[in-house]
Amino acid sequence: MTSLGAISSSRLRFGKGYELDVGAYELRRAGRALKLPHIPMELLLLLIEQRGNVVTRDQIIERIWGKVVFVDTDNSINAAVRKIRQVLRDDVEEPRFIQTVTAKGYRFIAPVTEIEGIPREKPVARPSTTASDATREAEKIDQGQVSFGPEAQTTTQQTTAATRQHVWRRWRMVLAIVLVVLAGVGFYPRLLRRQTNPPSPNSRVMLAVLPFDNLTGDAGQEYFSDGMTEEITTELGRINPEQLGVIARTSVMLYKHNPKPLDRVGRELGVQYVVEGSIRRDSDYVRITAQLIRVKDQTHVWARQFDRELKNLLVVQREIAQEIADEIQLTLDAPRQLNATNRRVPVTPITSYEAYDLYLKGNFFWNKRTPEALQQAAVYFQQAINKDPNYARAYSGLADALGLMSTWHWAPQNEFMPKARTAALKALQVDETLAEAHTSLALVAENYDYDWPTAEKQFLRAIQLNPDYATGHQWYAEYLSWQGRLGEALAESERARQLDPLSLIIATDHGRFLYYSRQYDRAITQCRAVLDIDPKFPTARGFVVYALVEEGRFPEALDELEQVGNPQNSPWTWAWMAYLYGRWGRTAEAENALKKFEDLAPRLRADRAAATLLAYAGTGRKDQTIGLLRKAYAEHSSL
Repeated sequence: MTSLGAISSSRLRFGKGYELDVGAYELRRAGRALKLPHIPMELLLLLIEQRGNVVTRDQIIERIWGKVVFVDTDNSINAAVRKIRQVLRDDVEEPRFIQTVTAKGYRFIAPVTEIEGIPREKPVARPSTTASDATREAEKIDQGQVSFGPEAQTTTQQTTAATRQHVWRRWRMVLAIVLVVLAGVGFYPRLLRRQTNPPSPNSRVMLAVLPFDNLTGDAGQEYFSDGMTEEITTELGRINPEQLGVIARTSVMLYKHNPKPLDRVGRELGVQYVVEGSIRRDSDYVRITAQLIRVKDQTHVWARQFDRELKNLLVVQREIAQEIADEIQLTLDAPRQLNATNRRVPVTPITSYEAYDLYLKGNFFWNKRTPEALQQAAVYFQQAINKDPNYARAYSGLADALGLMSTWHWAPQNEFMPKARTAALKALQVDETLAEAHTSLALVAENYDYDWPTAEKQFLRAIQLNPDYATGHQWYAEYLSWQGRLGEALAESERARQLDPLSLIIATDHGRFLYYSRQYDRAITQCRAVLDIDPKFPTARGFVVYALVEEGRFPEALDELEQVGNPQNSPWTWAWMAYLYGRWGRTAEAENALKKFEDLAPRLRADRAAATLLAYAGTGRKDQTIGLLRKAYAEHSSL
């Protein structure tokens, strides 16, 4: 590709103080380096090379990904342009640097001054990270159209077309906006901004158990290799938590079908050690190999091979996991906790292979956090319980699936929350020392009972039993944020991020707590980092919109909403538009959007009140807004 504007210098200046150092592959402003990821940097270079000319999407794709590409390029290009505009502080409607040419592409319109005439015959070597390196799903499970009960099936049919919009709308998010709209003040003292810095780096040794390789040649045995990974992770978590931290399974499973060099794994997960292993079995015997590797020099610190007779597969699995944990414990000189509060009693053994497999599948879908996935997770957890009525983790998983469906108003609160409570209590009846079950019960106490003391007690008990349970820290951080204890919430969220660094929902929640503390720029940066990994992750985009609105950056907020599509027959689309235009001060557009929302609102089910609250809060209908909040509180509803 050639152009009159092709770069012939190693340093370029444009705008007020911006300098692009091609050789150093760095963008600066007033001498300060600006953070610009690889794909946005490549796009900026291309646009400047072709400055004054329209650069089409096809040209962008060929330059960045090549002619043969299997990634979602449209969303990736949109995200890259948005990131460049954010860094350059460019305006979508009145651009100074990047102009959108409708249905064609983009044009760089600012004058560029070239300095230090060093020829650039070919592109400088770039970091290798591209969209093709993005995180892929770790497990491939058949996603049949299964719903949890007749009511949930109807809800699924109602929500499928609007899944992306629905995740945004937990009523406490909306309540936050309502309070800002109605009161014109922040939630919490500005002093809290000083309390939200991340804690100092943890002095613990951090370790990750990478997914064990299944060498059986039978894909149907994947659950056993995955189970081995989970059991070893659990056993290592029983070692002294003050000295050893273990990364959550959800983060490590992302490497199952996307292996990476150990040094990169170490950087991404923030670990000093990893455990690798493999499993090979026949009809009577199993051979499991495991090794402990130090990341910095990839030294094999310890390795063992286990040969066992297969009389009870799951018992053998747990025995080997315990032996591996004991060996690593001695190697790392990390003695187990001896005080009674941290010692766990033996867990009731699983008696059914099928139940274990169903539980793993339920966990996979639970981590997706969409209406359909949570309903499918509930189905799998219930099937696991049917196979093994004393399976505590399956009861806890069922409680969490039902609880989140209710909390995120994808199902009637009064129908599913009591079922979630029953499942959580049953889990504790089977195993009182299960941290997950205490967290499940805390979710019900917090979101349905409004019993704050009980919720905190259960969260603290869960963290005491398993300090490495990332979801426990995540949900406790949410609890703290709703209590106005934002400094503590952000510290707790940081612990969750350290334990599960690749979790999109945990990273997004951290952005949410930054938003609650009125650190809008940091909230936007945090949530856009999530969108760089998964442009379709709806919760993150929702908080980007909220934060942009609070900063008065309305055109950017509108651009964000358009990234998820604009179905004209979606009630939620018009609720969002009513909210945005109302906050923008564009009264005519807001009233028109509100009218269209009210015409379409009867299509909504359990989430109708939340959508109505969003539209009313944005358009200044104070009495109706307060009335909805009072009604929701009286009904113990999350809207």
